[in-house]
Amino acid sequence: MTDAARRTGTTQVYTWEPSNQAIAARYGVRPEDVVRFDTNTSPAEPDGLAGALAGPFDPSLNEYPDSEYAELTAAAAAYTGVDPGEIVVGAGADEVLDIIAKTFLPAAGAAIVPIPTYGMYGVLTSQRAARAIAVPRRGTDGAFGLDLDRLLPLLAEAQVVWLAVPNNPTGADEPEANLLALLDAAAALGPQAPAIVVDEAYHEFTGRTAIPLRDRYPHLIVVRTLSKAFALPGIRIGYAVAARATIARLERVRPPGSVSTVSATIGAAALRAPATAVENVRRLVEERSRFAAALTAAGWTPHPSVTNFLLVRIGSHEQAEEAAERLLHRGLVPRTFGPANPLRGHLRLTVRSTVENMRLIEAIGA
Repeated sequence: MTDAARRTGTTQVYTWEPSNQAIAARYGVRPEDVVRFDTNTSPAEPDGLAGALAGPFDPSLNEYPDSEYAELTAAAAAYTGVDPGEIVVGAGADEVLDIIAKTFLPAAGAAIVPIPTYGMYGVLTSQRAARAIAVPRRGTDGAFGLDLDRLLPLLAEAQVVWLAVPNNPTGADEPEANLLALLDAAAALGPQAPAIVVDEAYHEFTGRTAIPLRDRYPHLIVVRTLSKAFALPGIRIGYAVAARATIARLERVRPPGSVSTVSATIGAAALRAPATAVENVRRLVEERSRFAAALTAAGWTPHPSVTNFLLVRIGSHEQAEEAAERLLHRGLVPRTFGPANPLRGHLRLTVRSTVENMRLIEAIGA
């Protein structure tokens, strides 16, 4: 479930996704029994950050955070192997994407959005009063990869290309050859090249990255987050990596204090101790295999995934909606797709703990 609206009295309140309390009230379950299979978060909090949580914080909490976020920026630079001047941080990857849109996407401009993909790209494009050029991805046989024959001729019309690698919500990686072909075609446009935004939210699950290409392709911007492998969506830390000239443009748009002192301190500590993320990924990859096998045995069809979620084929759109309702009545929240979405007939399921995943498997057969 996502992009929802709820009513408070006679007022309809917009929300990106319903809260546990709202779901519990609607489906008659206890809030503590709600399990989010729709948010692609980790089933457990990370260990080893007690010291960062305890403080003391520099600057102290009665002062504004360091507007340069020097400690967090240095930690992200060390983690990615780049110079601190090639990093800009934000309040989650979503704010970083917003900064990119504000920097590169003018009103009446255009952004290329390969679909299906992360819904925020379309939201940010519309917020800039720009046009979203939707380019359908290849289907199941093409592992939902980019359709370069359709995409490349459109590059001259766009100021931004939004590209998730691996892709959400399909869970598929993008062949390196496709990315290089895209970057080469954009570079051939010279100063008119669009910004190529490679969203690597799930990088730690593959180990592959476009960051080393930033020197060859000055219009490349790689976006990362601490929400997935690092299991820290609650602190809202994201960052971008790009050539210094590109980062300098983003810095002029970045808000001076959107990341709290607490979040910046915890984020820096996590980036300095990436072993926690490595272990989290290892556990989730193992559980992903078990979960996929159990879903297959239950009669559902998961697509191959390199992320912490599975895209599962249910059948028709109506069958997928009915399956989602059965899960929701048991407090299990899947990601659904509307009738106009190319993934209608599917559900997206986050890989959670073995116990939580088995609750869902049992619900399928109930």
